[in-house]
Amino acid sequence: MNCEVCQLKELEVEHYELREVLRCILHTIVFQRALGLVRPKDIDLELFEITYVQCGDAEVEKKIDEKIEQFISWVEKHPNKKSQICLSFYEVKSKQPSWFTNKIERLYWEQWYVNLNVSQLPRAHSIKSRHSKVVDPGESASEERSARRPALEASLRDVLFQIIKFVNEKKDHVPPISEGVIYFPFEITIPRKRSLENFNLVFDGRKIVFKVALRNYFLQFIGLCFWDGYDKENAADWASNHAQLMEELGS
Repeated sequence: MNCEVCQLKELEVEHYELREVLRCILHTIVFQRALGLVRPKDIDLELFEITYVQCGDAEVEKKIDEKIEQFISWVEKHPNKKSQICLSFYEVKSKQPSWFTNKIERLYWEQWYVNLNVSQLPRAHSIKSRHSKVVDPGESASEERSARRPALEASLRDVLFQIIKFVNEKKDHVPPISEGVIYFPFEITIPRKRSLENFNLVFDGRKIVFKVALRNYFLQFIGLCFWDGYDKENAADWASNHAQLMEELGS
């Protein structure tokens, strides 16, 4: 399966702008790939003169908001760093189990990379409403922020147009539509500590999770120990060593 990839224009944002910017981008992507009967909901941004559309699905909103909060937590621990969020659409396929794959496989057919350069903010107070968590940066930097906000707004508009253009131009790779499906399955991945558990390989639209692969290999290896004539004591030593290795790798 052909997996199309879209690298969106990098945006320079401040911490208090993250929620609105990410909601706008992620919901726009999902809405543009929505199917069936959706209930579009117009959302006006509080920080920018921009209106975007959501699918009007509570589960989609919850899923996106949860990932945004996880990303913000990561940013707070890794300030002043460029970062990336990936939204991936996929199909679910069943296949025969083998050493390196599970019975259920996700075939990725489209991936969107949201590129952000997040700058660290000084302490600020929050002004929260029921629908937003916009943080007031305070008066000290208001003039500087007022000067740079039009530039960010223009860049955010460019990203939205980039999304629409990509969706209109790239259609051949989109899988057949199943009856009753409102939107394609998708996942959102955020930066994490580099570990084997989170080291994924996407090849030809197929994602192999090495943690699962090693675990399957480990079980096969123990079986071979007995098959090849190793005594139980040696096999147990091998099992202990490999179990320790799996624990250290984050199993």
